[in-house]
Amino acid sequence: MQTRILFREISPKFYEGLSTIGDYAKSLLEPKLIELIKYRISQINCCPFCLDMHYKEAAHAGEKELRLHTLPGWRDCPYYTEGERAALAFAEALTEPSKYGLDDKIYDGLAAHFDKEEIMAITAVVVHINSWNRINQVFRPEPGKYKIGQF
Repeated sequence: MQTRILFREISPKFYEGLSTIGDYAKSLLEPKLIELIKYRISQINCCPFCLDMHYKEAAHAGEKELRLHTLPGWRDCPYYTEGERAALAFAEALTEPSKYGLDDKIYDGLAAHFDKEEIMAITAVVVHINSWNRINQVFRPEPGKYKIGQF
């Protein structure tokens, strides 16, 4: 895989605009939850650069290796909280609505654990990582070289 566009070649206005979405979420949610969502969505979207980045960021935030390795099976693993399960179900449904459907049951599950502003922040996390996953499908940044806090 060869890189097509380097991050330093991105328009500063574009990068700042997209970064604002992430900054909003960081002001309202725990870093571990944000990274758990970003890592899971990057798994679904098969984004090698984001998998590298969010694995490292999650571990740096204190996430346990076991939980990161078993994240695709979160529904059947006993060590995710009910709030995390609700956020992951919502994130997957928003990422792949034709597969999971974003019905009232999923939203109500989320609303049982998060207030409206937190739900907006979780939505922002999902929109943000889905955007970067798709952008990286075009850019093809090389995975494995990400450093904690690089972006």
